Amino acid sequence: MHEAAITEQLLELTLRHAEEAGAIKVTRLNLVIGEFSSVVGESVEFYFEIMAKGGIAEGAELHFERVPGLLTCLACEKQFPMHDYDGQCPFCGEIRAQIADGDQFRLDSIEVEGPESDGKDG
Repeated sequence: MHEAAITEQLLELTLRHAEEAGAIKVTRLNLVIGEFSSVVGESVEFYFEIMAKGGIAEGAELHFERVPGLLTCLACEKQFPMHDYDGQCPFCGEIRAQIADGDQFRLDSIEVEGPESDGKDG
């Protein structure tokens, strides 16, 4: 259920930036979510729809850019995709690896309509 708290923060951040930009409508949020992230995109969408109701972000599309998991071997220091890891490094056989990429969840950008907008990209 941590997605509810994350979504609340996401909405607050969105509304603050939209207000600073003079937006009258938030149309899209571009989010980056990694394979190792504990955030469930579908849950964020669910909570966002509820929390944004009645405000300028109501109906905004949430677009998720998915980042694949990437590991680094702690022995040979080579990087490889998570799907290549079967319990050991595909290069040297070491069993110890650490996350190199794919654990992020962040708001990348917000698309809005301003007071002078014609309903297209803002």
